[in-house]
Amino acid sequence: MPGVKISIIGAGSASFSLRLVGDLCKTKGLSGSLVSLMDIDKNRLNAVHTLAKKYAEELGSDLRFETTMNLEDSIKDASFVVNTALVGGHSYFEKVRQISEKYGYYRGIDAQEFNMVSDYYTISNFNQIKFMFDVAKLIEKLSPKAWLLQAANPVFELTTLISRVVPINMVGICHGHHGVDYIIEKMGLEKQKVDWQVAGVNHGIWLTRFKYEGKDAHHLIDELLEKELKNFKPTNPFDDQISLVAKDMYEFYGRMPIGDTVRNGSWKYHYNLETKKKWFGEPWGGVDSELGWKWYQERQAERAIITQQVAKYFKEKPKAKLLSKETQQAIISTAKDDLKKEYTKEVYELLDPEKKSGEQHILLANALLNDEKVDLVLNILNKGTIPGIADDVAVEIPVYADKNGIHPYKIDPDIPERIKKMYLMPRILRMEWALEAFLTGDRRVLEEFLIRDPRTRSYEQVVKVIDEILALPENEEMRKHYSKK
Repeated sequence: MPGVKISIIGAGSASFSLRLVGDLCKTKGLSGSLVSLMDIDKNRLNAVHTLAKKYAEELGSDLRFETTMNLEDSIKDASFVVNTALVGGHSYFEKVRQISEKYGYYRGIDAQEFNMVSDYYTISNFNQIKFMFDVAKLIEKLSPKAWLLQAANPVFELTTLISRVVPINMVGICHGHHGVDYIIEKMGLEKQKVDWQVAGVNHGIWLTRFKYEGKDAHHLIDELLEKELKNFKPTNPFDDQISLVAKDMYEFYGRMPIGDTVRNGSWKYHYNLETKKKWFGEPWGGVDSELGWKWYQERQAERAIITQQVAKYFKEKPKAKLLSKETQQAIISTAKDDLKKEYTKEVYELLDPEKKSGEQHILLANALLNDEKVDLVLNILNKGTIPGIADDVAVEIPVYADKNGIHPYKIDPDIPERIKKMYLMPRILRMEWALEAFLTGDRRVLEEFLIRDPRTRSYEQVVKVIDEILALPENEEMRKHYSKK
C-alpha cells in the first residue's frame, strides 16, 4: 500500500516521538509514509528530526520526514494526527501549583480525588484543552477523513469532549494497561497462557478478568502482594503497581487497579507527604509527591539535554553508524551516572530492529490501513459497552482494530458495582464539570470544584486562588473566557 502522511504534534518530545518513529521503521505496511514533525521549539524539533532520519536510514526504512512549526501545514492531507503537545510545558503546571499551595491546596487545585496525576490538569488547564479542541477542528477542516490519536493529557476529558462535539475519527491512547504485563512478569507466568481484561476510564482502569490456563488466577495476585510487600521499597517513584496503595485499593474495590489508577486513589493516600510516603513508599512517596515529581522533572530535563547532545554528535560525525556498538556507547556516555542504566536499556530497546515500543499508535494505524487485526486497549465512547455508564462518556476498554474501524470486546465479567458507584461515577462527574466549565465559560463552575474540595475552608479562599491563576500572563485567553458569567 502506498505511504500516508502521519503528523506528530509536539514532536519535540524526543523519547515519545522516537518511539513512534521506531515503530514506523519496523512496520512494513507503512513504508513510503511521510512523517510530519511539528513543534514550536525549533531546537528540539531539529534534534528529533536528525535522529529520526538517521535511524530510518540505517534500518533501511522507506520513510520521509518533514519539519514544520506551522500546525495547519502539518495537519493538511494527513491520514493520522498524533497529538502529544503540552501547552505551556511543565513550567506552567508548577506556577499553578505554587499559587495553589499558597492558598492551602497541597499539590495544586487540579489534584482532585481520583485524579491525582501531577500533569493531568482539568481545572486550570484551559489553554491545553482549547488547543486540543482547535486541533480537532482543524482536522475537520483540512483532513476530515484523518484519525486523531490523542496522546496528550487529559485524555479522558479530551476524548469525551472531541468525540461529542467534533465530527472526526478520534481515539484516546494511553499505555497504563502495561501494568498487567508487569504483574504477569513478576509472577513468572507464560504470557500467552494469561487471559485478561481491563476496563474503566483513562487513568482509572481495573483488572476485571485474570485467568491462567483457563482458570481464575486472582489468588496469584494475593500471593504476589503478600510476597512482594513484606519488605516493600520502591526502586523509583513510578514503582507502584505492586505497592501498599495498590493492595489497599484492591482489597476495598475487589479488583486490581492497573497503571496510573494506582496514583489516582482517594484522599486517603494523598493528604500530605507523610501520607504519600506511608502508602507509596520511602523515600519519594510516589511520583506525584513534591519529591517524586522533582525526580521526574529532573530526568525529563536531562533527557532533553541528552537528545540535543546526541543530535550534535551526528551532525559532527555524519558517517557515524547509529547501530554500531561504538556509537551506542558514545550515546550512552552522554547520560549522567544515575541515568546510565535506565538510558542504556531504552537505547538498546529502541535500536533493536525487531522490538517495538509498546505504544499503540502505529499498531492502530497499520490495522486501520492494512487490515492487520490487532488487539488494543483504547479510549472511545462507551456506547453500551460498560452497563451503567452513559453512552457518550469515553471509556478505556479492550478492543480490536481492522480496516473497518475499532470494535469493543464485551467486558466479561462486568466491572463490580462498588467500582462503578464509588470510583468511576465520581470521576466521571469531575470530567463533566471540567467540560461544563470549558464549554460555557462559567467561572462559577471552576469555583464549584473547589467549594466541594476538602482542602477549602472558605469561599474567599476559592476566589483568591482562581483570581491569581487567571492573572498569570499566559492565561489571558482563559481570563477572557471565564469573564462571560
